[in-house]
Amino acid sequence: MQSQTSSADDDSHKRQLYVLMICCVAALGGFLFGFDSGVINGTVDGLQSAFNSDSAGTGFNVASMLLGCAAGAFFAGRLADRFGRRALLIVAALFFIVSAWGSGVATGSFEFVIYRIIGGLAVGAASVMTPAYISEVAPSAIRGRLATIQQIAIIGGLFMAFVSNYILARVAGASTAEFWWGFETWRWMFWMELIPATIFFIALLFIPESPRYLISGSRGRQALSVLRTLMGEREAEQKAQEIRASLNQEEKPRLSDLISQKTGRLHRIVWVGIGLAVFQQLVGINVVFYYGAVLWQSVGFNESDSLLINVISGAVSIAACLVTIAIIDKVGRKPILWVGSVGMTVTLAIVAWAFSTAGRVDGSLVLGDGMGVVALLAANAYVMFFNASWGPVMWVMLGEMFPNQLRGSGLAVAGLCQWLANFGITMTFPIMLAGIGLAGAYGIYAFFALLSVFFVLKMVRETRGRELEEMSSD
Repeated sequence: MQSQTSSADDDSHKRQLYVLMICCVAALGGFLFGFDSGVINGTVDGLQSAFNSDSAGTGFNVASMLLGCAAGAFFAGRLADRFGRRALLIVAALFFIVSAWGSGVATGSFEFVIYRIIGGLAVGAASVMTPAYISEVAPSAIRGRLATIQQIAIIGGLFMAFVSNYILARVAGASTAEFWWGFETWRWMFWMELIPATIFFIALLFIPESPRYLISGSRGRQALSVLRTLMGEREAEQKAQEIRASLNQEEKPRLSDLISQKTGRLHRIVWVGIGLAVFQQLVGINVVFYYGAVLWQSVGFNESDSLLINVISGAVSIAACLVTIAIIDKVGRKPILWVGSVGMTVTLAIVAWAFSTAGRVDGSLVLGDGMGVVALLAANAYVMFFNASWGPVMWVMLGEMFPNQLRGSGLAVAGLCQWLANFGITMTFPIMLAGIGLAGAYGIYAFFALLSVFFVLKMVRETRGRELEEMSSD
């Protein structure tokens, strides 16, 4: 009897390790999401030099990926329902490879933008499909913990992009300097992504398709085989029956479900979802991710120090996210969002004030030693507040707040709005930098952070401890 119990425990442990492994493989999509978003940070000078672009042109070169992200996020769910979660992740991996290679070999803005849009399609698809795949293969007892892998992977990807950019620029001397085989360093920054993208593609060939997708596609025998591997013989058949029952009860989601039949307007919950998605971008966080090196160089830091500051910001982001993961189910979503909004308002206002004191030396902005430290500390505190609140919590709430019938369509619309807002903020930053300066730009982001405080208090409802079936559209 003891031997049988020990054997059962060993089998259970092996299954959990297998589930963890395939979830980590899927989460490589999140890592590439972060890496692809962060790698652009160190390449802006090289793009301007190589393509002779002005402020608006540089903004579009950087922001072009986000157009692909919007399309990828919007269409990924429907395509995955048709072709499979794993299949779509494999396509995304191929797109990451093509984008990483093409962005580095591009000889003009148009060619570069095409490759970045291809990468954006991959990022958008991965942002939706990775958490969907994890939630469908993970047992309910450990699903919450495994779902957090995605957010850690995204921030980890950002951090590694910052580290890679810093090391390459440090070794070569500058992002615009020639490096290996006569290619400029900024091109190698993009090519570094080929390593994780290739690993992602190969690893995906060895993980199973989602059993929920297999059953929905009338491939029950294959689904049962996957479920046996995931949870054992005894529970596999019961789980398969539960999935079949839930699929039989569900209607196919439609975009028209977002409009109330009573009022003829969008359901209140849809507006809340759009508000959460858009405010997450209007506070300007991706300016730090995409333009961090440019931002710090514009106030007197050299390129090497600017890239090192990005590395520090990435480490702060990871630490902040880990704290939130530890407390979100104890404290709740709304209090964390509110504290984050207040913290971002204060720190952004301090950053704007510090930049307003900058003087000009030979036409360039320069902060005094004291204000340079104030700006650096406030900016990293802002990053900490964001990644401890709106960064992870917005996605958690979007996954929980919609009722079942609205969840797919609501996520698609909110995701589309999130990426479009991201595009708008990213596109306009170089223009604002040339027009109203850093103080004006960060003043605008501080204003939106202040608005988000009142949005959270008035519009957002707590979802902690509520079953998904309890959510309403009102």
